[in-house]
Parts: sequence; structure tokens; C-alpha cells
Amino acid sequence: MARPATPLVSPQWSSALPLLLGTALVLGFLSWARPVLIPVALAILVTFLLSPLVTWLTRRGVPRALAATMVTLTALAVTALVGWSVMRQVGALVESYPQYERNINAKIASLRWVGQGGTLERARNVARKVERQLERADVEETPEKADVRRARPVRVVEDPGPFRLAEFWSFSVPILAPLAAAALVVVLVFFMLLGREDLRDRFIALMGERQLAQTTHALDDAGSRISRFLMTQAAINAGFGVVVGLGLFLLGIPFAPLWGAMAFVLRYIPYLGPWLAALLPIAMALLVEREWSAALGVLALYAAAEGVTNLLLEPLLYGRGIGVSQPALLVAVAFWTWLWGPVGLVLASPLTVCLVVLGRHAPNLRFLDTLLGDKPALEPRQRFYQRLLARDYDEAAEVAETLGETRPLVEVYEQLLIPALGDMREDVRLGRIDDVGADAMTGGVREIADELARLKSVRIESDGREEVTRLEKQDKRDIREGREPRAAGTPEAPAIVARTRIFVIPSRDTVDEAAVAMLVATVDATSIDWEIAKRSQGSHELIAAITEVRPDLVCVISLPPGGFTHARALCVRLKGRFPKLAIAVGRWGKAEDESREREQFAAAGVERVDTTLFGTADLCTRLAESRALPAVSDTTA
Repeated sequence: MARPATPLVSPQWSSALPLLLGTALVLGFLSWARPVLIPVALAILVTFLLSPLVTWLTRRGVPRALAATMVTLTALAVTALVGWSVMRQVGALVESYPQYERNINAKIASLRWVGQGGTLERARNVARKVERQLERADVEETPEKADVRRARPVRVVEDPGPFRLAEFWSFSVPILAPLAAAALVVVLVFFMLLGREDLRDRFIALMGERQLAQTTHALDDAGSRISRFLMTQAAINAGFGVVVGLGLFLLGIPFAPLWGAMAFVLRYIPYLGPWLAALLPIAMALLVEREWSAALGVLALYAAAEGVTNLLLEPLLYGRGIGVSQPALLVAVAFWTWLWGPVGLVLASPLTVCLVVLGRHAPNLRFLDTLLGDKPALEPRQRFYQRLLARDYDEAAEVAETLGETRPLVEVYEQLLIPALGDMREDVRLGRIDDVGADAMTGGVREIADELARLKSVRIESDGREEVTRLEKQDKRDIREGREPRAAGTPEAPAIVARTRIFVIPSRDTVDEAAVAMLVATVDATSIDWEIAKRSQGSHELIAAITEVRPDLVCVISLPPGGFTHARALCVRLKGRFPKLAIAVGRWGKAEDESREREQFAAAGVERVDTTLFGTADLCTRLAESRALPAVSDTTA
């Protein structure tokens, strides 16, 4: 019998190949179609930026065509005016450079004087010695090399002849290509502003009629978010440029409007943009002034402007942020710069924001939100369990404490610790975790639970002290204002409270013991006497302990998965020995067959089965409160 042929490609590679090929095709298309995609991307971003202005005009009775024309022409005029001003400043800068050569030579001379006799001078001397030794090591010139040296190169020069179209094309393309791209951007922006609703309807038609509501909501939300971000970013960058320009003007730095315009444009580059924009003004300060104080003043100006903008204005105007992870934004900057050059460097931030917004609304693009968004990729429960698997108990405790700052203790146990114990048991059953690792993780969960309970008691004591202080201040205020203080009069007799005895049994192992500790820490009733059985106690020892304690309630704690058979057998034995004993079972978590378990526990005589820690804790609390007797006065005969 012939053996089956071995596949040339493994199943893992066969499933990954389509993704790799698709990624390669997308990258190739983005690079190949760059002359078209860059103007289209610019047009889309400018359309998002200008569409609120068109909407504002149309809502005030201006026809759509007239509003789109007005906004497009205004934006074009502003851009042309700024560009003309910048070009004039650049031309004036080039013409005025010779008059600043003396200052720059003085700076170089001062640096040379500082380096004399120091490390720089010694380094230059070493370099000169190495150069002389290399010259001495040259071999004498051979006749063959001499002939080669004396030989003169021959060049073939063609007769230029008349002026040809190819030469005109090679000369004009570098000039006409940017102008054509700019014209394409202007035309696209105008027609996108004019036919915005038509473009939206066509996109909705492509998505299908069944997705009408979802697609409409996604488009409206994405459009408003992107437009708001682009307008806010443009306003912040423009304000940064104005502040920098005015500051440089007050410092006496020439061509301050040029540096302000550069600061506005380069600040679209995250983190690095403002400091790249500061390089040329600092160099200009070195040219203008003989002293170094002007350059230091320019550096301080940029640092102050960027600090206020980055730490105060952006958090205030952006709210929680732009929705992009900071490391992902830096990677996106490198990617778009590699793909589209300097234009990609400027467009990286808004393009990344657009991709994140689309990823949040388009199910097929959800991975973009996961990769680039600033929302946590894992839920608190998943992060907590991952920290436990990594044996990083400090970070796991930090996750739990962070949730505990806004949630009650029982919710922290319910949402983090108990699901982690259940997931751990499932991984042990599947062989993903060995018994040693499971014991270590259980111990870590137990320590975190105890620490959370301790923090809760500290907060309760602090709240109690604050309440006592408040009441004391109220008494002093009442006395000062002539009212009878609260503390005056005969105090009420304390209530006589009958103690409630609850016997808690961990069904199987240390996991159930940790769950029992959480139950005791969660219940706030001070009138409960807890009796906790040891995990090693057998049936006879449990029966003897229950006979001695005579509890009002027995709680059997057994966390799923597994453990149902053992817990049910324990309940059958206890009910057979104590028919009138109230038994409650805590199966906190997701059982394999919850309805079947409830039926069989009920057949075993169990009065109540809770699938949440909150349910069991509430049962214990209500049982303790129901046994409190009314207050008895000392004057009762």
C-alpha cells in the first residue's frame, strides 16, 4: 500500500499564505499607485476638514453648490496666500545669508578655540597622524599604473541638433507633476463637497439594504469624529504656529512668519515635528547674533509652546485622546513615511485616526482598531488571568485594585478572581497547566483576595472616622447656634442580636478554600459566627463538627468546572445525617449543565443553589439580619 504523499506546504503555512499574499498586494498597490493615491488621500482629508463649513452654510439657506464653491475657493485662496508668503520669505532668506557669514564664522572660531588642547584637538591630531601613515604606506607607482593615470578618457558627444519634445518633457515633468496633483486635489475636494450625500448613498448601496441602519450610524459617527479631529488638530497646529511666529518676532529673529508656517506644517508629525521645526530658527539665531543667548531663547520658546500645547490644550480639546495608541502612531509614521515619503510623514497621524475610526465601525476592519486603537486589547478579566499565567502577581493585583477603586469588593471577586479560578481549573483539566503551577496561581489569587479585603476594611474605617468627625462638628455647630446637640438625651438601648452560625465547607481543594475566604470577606454582617471546615476533613469529622456547632446554615462551596459529583455526594451524606439542616451550595461560575445540577441538588435535599458569589453572600446577610431582635428598654418591668 502506497504511503500518502507528504504535503509540500504545512497546514499552518497554507492558512497564512493568503494573508501574506494579500498584504504584499496591498503594499505593492499603495506604492505603485502613489501618484494617484496621495492626491486622493489629501482630497479626502481636506473634504472632512471643510465639510462642517459647507454644512453650516447650507443650514443657513445657502445652496449646496454655492456653499461648496465658496468654501473651496476660500480654502484655495488662503493656501495660495500662505504659500506665496512662505516663498517670499524663503527667497529673502537665501538673499540675506551672506550678511550673516561673519557671525557664523565667529561661532565656528569660538568652537575651535574651545576645542584647542582638549579632546577635539587630540582627536584631530590622531586623525592627521593616521592620514600621514596611510600616505607613506602607498606603494610606488608601477609603469602600468602610470600609463593608466596618463590616459585620458574619451567621451562621445552627440550633436544636440534641434530642440526635441523628449527634452521638453524631462524638463517640465518635475514642475508640472506637483501642479497637476494640486489641481486634482482641488477638483476632488470640490466634487466631494458638492456630492457628499450621493457618495454616502452609493456606499450604503454597496453595503446592502439590510445593513442600512448600521452603515448610516457608522458613517455619521465616523464622519463627525474624523472632521472634529482634523479641525481640532488644524486649530491647535495653527495656534502653535502663531505663538511661535510671534515669539520669534519678539526675540528679534528674522523671517518669523516663515518659521511659524513651518511649525504649523511640521507639527502634523507627532512628537518629532515641533523639534524639527525648531532647527532652522535656532540656526537663524546663530547667524543673527554673535552670542548664544538668542539660540537658547528660541529653544526655550519651542519647549514652552510644545509643553503647553501637548500637556494642556490637546488633553483638554481631544478629551480622552485621539483614539490611537502612541506606539502604534509612531510605527504608522514610519510606515507612511517609508511608503509615501515626506507627504506620508505629514499625513500619518490623520490617516491613522481615520483607519482606527473605520476599524471601530466596520466588522471586517476590526483588527485595525485592535492594532492601532488606544483601548485595552484585553478585558480586565483576561488581563488578570494573563498576569496570573505569567506569574506576575504584582500586576495582577494592580488590575484588581484598579477595578476595586470604582466597584464593590463582591464585584471584583465576581469579575476577576472567581473567573480566573474557573479558567485555571479548565486549563488544568485540558493539560495546559500542571498541578504545581495551579497551586502557585491559587496562592496568588488568595493573597490578592486578602489584600483587597484589607484595603476595603481600611476604606471603611476611614469613612467611619470621617462620619464621626462630621457628627462632632455638627454637635459643636448646634451648641454654638443655641440648638440642642445630637448627643444630648438618653441614649437608646443597644439591640440584642442573636448570633448566626454558618458552617462553610470547601468541597475539594485549595481553589474552593480560596472561594470560601472570598465569601467570608464579602459578607459585612457582624452578627455571624463563621465555622470553616478544613479541606482534609472526612465525612465523619464533618458530621462531628456540625453536631458540636449546630449551625443555622451549611454552605458547600464548589467552583466549576467539575466537582459536581463530589459536592452532591457530600450534601446527600449531610442531609441523611441531619434531615432538618439547611444546606446551600455555591457553584459560582459557568457550570456544564446548570439545570441538571439544580435538579439533582434539589433531589439531594439542598434548599438553595447559587451561581454567583453575590447570591450566596446575600443569603448569609439576610439570614443574619432576620435573627436580630428588637431593642429592650432597661425600664421594662
